Amino acid sequence: MRPRLFVISGPSGAGKGTLVARVRNRRSLLDVAISCTTRRPRKGEVHGRDYYFLSDSEFLAREDAGEFIESAYVHGHRYGTLKSEVERIMNQGNSCILEIDVQGGTSVKDLFPNTVLIFVETPNLDDLEERLRKRKSESDKDIELRLNNAAKEMVLSSTYDEIVVNDDIERATNELLIILQAYENEET
Repeated sequence: MRPRLFVISGPSGAGKGTLVARVRNRRSLLDVAISCTTRRPRKGEVHGRDYYFLSDSEFLAREDAGEFIESAYVHGHRYGTLKSEVERIMNQGNSCILEIDVQGGTSVKDLFPNTVLIFVETPNLDDLEERLRKRKSESDKDIELRLNNAAKEMVLSSTYDEIVVNDDIERATNELLIILQAYENEET
């Protein structure tokens, strides 16, 4: 088995974070690079565990210093992945997951061609809207923005190496585990 860099993308509310957490509980040599964001923490989110929550000026200073392997402006906020996060994980001999948007995923693949891009989606947009409303963390305006962005992201899913439909959490978790292991066991 060799460590790999995986990008997990998909619409907000598709269950990327839940799937990644479930997979990590079953795999010890797998870690997630913590992203930076300028958005406010949601209830229960912790700086340094869920995200590095930065001010706009902190984020822009790090971006200007070349500290990100990818960064994007999404849903009205800045997001980015620090090079140091990916290096820390890969230097430990672990595969690394980046849970980032589609723009970021394609940027990472351009820089690191061996990156495996995995798109997580819901069966349809109605299901996605229901999930977004159930979590009660966004306004109606934010949900509309996320649904519009989701439609655009789903079109770009065809550029990804793998697609996981999160219609059943246990089945989707098992499918994601199989995909990760197959790429880690792949001969170069």
